[in-house]
Amino acid sequence: MLLQNDKVAFDTISQKGEDVAAIKKIIDGTEKEYNNPLNYVLTIERQAFVNDIVENVMTTGKRDVTLTEDVEKSSRTSLRERIDGLLIHPVTGIPILILVLYFGMYKFVGGFAAGTVVDYLEGTLFGEMINPWVIESFNAAVPYPAIQDLFVGEYGILTQAVTYAIALIMPLVGAFFIVFSIIEDTGYLPRLAMLIDRAFKKMGMSGRAVIPMVLGFGCSTMATMVTRTLETKRERIITSMLLSLAIPCSAQLGVILGILSFSGKALFIWAIVICLELVLVGYLSSKVLPGSSPSFFMEMPPLRLPKLSNVLIKTYSRMQWYFLEVLPLFVVASVLIWIGRLTGLFEMAVQLFSYPSQWIGLPAEAGVMFLFGFFRRDFGAAGLFDMYNAGLLSDINIVVAAITLTLFMPCIAQFMVTVKERGVKIALGMAAFIFPSAFAVGFVVNYVLTTFGVVL
Repeated sequence: MLLQNDKVAFDTISQKGEDVAAIKKIIDGTEKEYNNPLNYVLTIERQAFVNDIVENVMTTGKRDVTLTEDVEKSSRTSLRERIDGLLIHPVTGIPILILVLYFGMYKFVGGFAAGTVVDYLEGTLFGEMINPWVIESFNAAVPYPAIQDLFVGEYGILTQAVTYAIALIMPLVGAFFIVFSIIEDTGYLPRLAMLIDRAFKKMGMSGRAVIPMVLGFGCSTMATMVTRTLETKRERIITSMLLSLAIPCSAQLGVILGILSFSGKALFIWAIVICLELVLVGYLSSKVLPGSSPSFFMEMPPLRLPKLSNVLIKTYSRMQWYFLEVLPLFVVASVLIWIGRLTGLFEMAVQLFSYPSQWIGLPAEAGVMFLFGFFRRDFGAAGLFDMYNAGLLSDINIVVAAITLTLFMPCIAQFMVTVKERGVKIALGMAAFIFPSAFAVGFVVNYVLTTFGVVL
């Protein structure tokens, strides 16, 4: 118990007058000899001891089964083991991961949800049927321009906040959570952690960080809270940094995938730049922050087919949490924008963001998109979607805007959670690095694409 730093054990020997400092010195010396936390060492030793006991005392009794049943069971076990090996081996596991991302994220979230579902909900249902009726009815009932602007104006609570939340964000987040629930229920997630553990160690993390990183593609705010389960403070800081920097939430990802689907080359440029930034910042962070990558071990559940009931229940509970969290923030954002427009602060903020926007080759109107992105990442993605539909961006502009918006500041909710989990100084330090680096990367990408005349 002392080797595991049990508080009760230390209190007991302290009350008996034992030399606690000397005991702690012995424990520290023992830990250095093993190069691993003693909790981990003791767990491994216990498991080995238990396995030895099991091997010596357990026997296989006679069973009244046929040879065919034995062969079928052996075949099933052998097949499962072979699939396990394929999933965690880099040569076969990485292509399988690419296929999962292609069909799960690109085709289902980016193609079906961001394309077919969003086009109908936002364009037809809300754009042509619900919103015109809401605007006409509200204006007839409330003849005050300021109140009309708050509820049914360009950035109104009903015409933008509710529309974005239901018609744009909900289908994208729902599609992602369906994919995530299927991956989780099959047992693929722990195998993915094993697959990328070695790569993550180069960035100061372990395979355990795959859980918050994958969750970040659903909601980075929720993923930042999950980082508290990671083993060391260093790993928690690096994971939080990468979540804030380069992991788009499902709504932002869905919109970007939908917009960039016009060109495979554009999508490839976006993906490769984001991945390079993720790896580079992770690697540099691991060199700057003191400490070493934590050891990684994880229980491997058996592979199985996903149960529809499990997938639906998990998706529903996550959607319920997300929707209750996101809709009030959209309403708050609309109210803040309304106050800002009344006081002139909104135009000042847009003007402020227009300078870095033009610096990376975007029109001044893109400042609105980045301002929205500060309220919510998905709000910024919705602004990008509107600019794309309005024809305000060229092909190169779209790629540059998508890259910069992905690398841009975390939304207010994620920033506040980062402050709570990591502290004010670390959160502000992350923000101070992310804001200029996002526009610096956007500038470089725009310069390279325009200088070399890349056609998308």
